[in-house]
Amino acid sequence: MNIRNPLDAVLARIDGYRDEAITMQTELCRRPALGPENGGNGELEKAQWLQSYLKSLGLGVDRYDAPDDRVPSGLRPNLVAVLPGRDEARRLWILSHTDVVPPGDLSLWTGDPWKVRVDGDRVIARGTEDNQAGLVSSVLAVRAFVEAGVQPALPVALACVADEETGSRYGLRYLLDTNRAMFRKDDLIIVPDSGNPRGTAIEIAEKGILWIRFRTRGKQTHGSEPGRGRNAHKASAYLTTRLDTLYHRFRKRDALFDPPISTFEPTKKEANVSNINTIPGDDVVYFDCRVLPYYPLRDVIATVRELARETEKKFRVKISLEFPQREVAAPPTPADAPVVAAIAGAVKQLRRRRAKTIGIGGGTVAKYFRDVGLSCVVWSTMDERAHTPDEYARLSYMLDDARVFALVAMGPAAQKSGKAG
Repeated sequence: MNIRNPLDAVLARIDGYRDEAITMQTELCRRPALGPENGGNGELEKAQWLQSYLKSLGLGVDRYDAPDDRVPSGLRPNLVAVLPGRDEARRLWILSHTDVVPPGDLSLWTGDPWKVRVDGDRVIARGTEDNQAGLVSSVLAVRAFVEAGVQPALPVALACVADEETGSRYGLRYLLDTNRAMFRKDDLIIVPDSGNPRGTAIEIAEKGILWIRFRTRGKQTHGSEPGRGRNAHKASAYLTTRLDTLYHRFRKRDALFDPPISTFEPTKKEANVSNINTIPGDDVVYFDCRVLPYYPLRDVIATVRELARETEKKFRVKISLEFPQREVAAPPTPADAPVVAAIAGAVKQLRRRRAKTIGIGGGTVAKYFRDVGLSCVVWSTMDERAHTPDEYARLSYMLDDARVFALVAMGPAAQKSGKAG
């Protein structure tokens, strides 16, 4: 093999890591990291394995444990490992999360959700894409530098955080609250937790998130005598259809986002009565609203309350509102931020593709960086199989993303060289 320069030596190492990617995914999946909200014991076992792996590469690893008495260990671990670089003025941060979601209906899986199966280019199991693909890619990029004996231009800091799936209170939010100084304004921050199959989507903005729980209380009665009761289910259904008018009241469009509009959708419904011939006096439904940054969530809530009052009057019921999640949209990362240019340049050089900036309706931990004034992008290559039965990640994507991370870590001079194409 003719290695022309240090970058080529690093990329050549990455090209040989297919089996290592499978091994890492297998070990990570063997240690389900479910938060207590999802019936799990947290991320400790998974974090301990990962900490040992990172130390085996010669990295210093710091652990920041968020107290949580709901899990047996009483803590939710967050790891930070740093590979030193030649220029310590700023770091390249790659932040992944260790927690996963439950597998859901097991009958929809074609195998054990916690046991990796390899089918050609696909590694199948719960968590393989969300978010172990990004975690594996970032670790393998660092491993390649270590094994090739090459020091990157920028220090590469890997953050492996807890609790992303249920709000990040014990994950990134905890790190920012207790150790804000570790992240500097000039750092390049990448969250590999969303993307497209070509790796051309650089997410710089997210919508606001508003989850609403509506509880409608009426009066239960026999199905043959509806006049004696107040049908909570009927009122709830009416309110659900009236809430569709939110699409018209908040109808601005922004082509940065896909879809380019705010969305307001009914989702979960709790069981009411167990038999057909009883009119329910209690009914609970949920809405998931993703709101463009131009609209304050308080305006959406005010409109929702207005529609709820209208429904109360029409059906003589009482409707209460709760908000399981309420996340105001963070300021977007500037489209000309250095981290955007670094990813776009690496994608162009390594893949001969032109990347573009986008906004998404989903929520990621990038919001918490943006809330404190830190530019951050969400980028990776994926088929978007998160939270689905037979979730999978592609080996080719993981290795290709590791190559992009490595090129970014080598700094602007490596990209300007035009090599490694």
